[in-house]
Amino acid sequence: MKMEMQNLQVVRLHENPHYLKACCELINDEWPRSETARMMSLQASCNHLPTSLILINDMKHLLGHCKLTAIPGIPESCFIETVVISKSMRGKKLGSYLMRQVEEYCKNVLKLKMLHLSTKGQENFYAKLGYEICAPVSIYGVRSFNSVPTISDKIANQVPVNNIIVEGEPPPPPPPMPKPETMVHNTLKSTKTFMFKYL
Repeated sequence: MKMEMQNLQVVRLHENPHYLKACCELINDEWPRSETARMMSLQASCNHLPTSLILINDMKHLLGHCKLTAIPGIPESCFIETVVISKSMRGKKLGSYLMRQVEEYCKNVLKLKMLHLSTKGQENFYAKLGYEICAPVSIYGVRSFNSVPTISDKIANQVPVNNIIVEGEPPPPPPPMPKPETMVHNTLKSTKTFMFKYL
């Protein structure tokens, strides 16, 4: 097995665009989505975030994929998503290998201090790699209420209602966190489990 691992490479998809179509098919085989939407997502890969990393062998066959996305509220971390290994290559420790290489990339190239992800059904796999259950994180924008708004911010945040300008109210506080054991033993399995790891 070690000899096989020496013949593997994890590379950036945007530097190897000839893998775009195969990568689209690999991901859509696991999580069906329109080819156009999937290709747009894959073509967004760049040296900063988002970045798609792919696992290839010495014969240049695509074996796996992983996407890294910025977390606006946690700049020292990124969100790992769309982790997939080709169905015909599963059970050969390639997922663990890909994740270790992704962690090295995040630590040494992106200079990150931690990683976040969500999963539904693969909690044990990620726990074996050192990930722990955490509060949900959002890869979408975060509004800071501590910053001093500029005039343009103030105008953009005003909403006219019956010719009256009303300032936007802050959102309500989040609900309390579920206990970790409740999240792991949840029989519904309808929600994703969020996990993190320090690098």
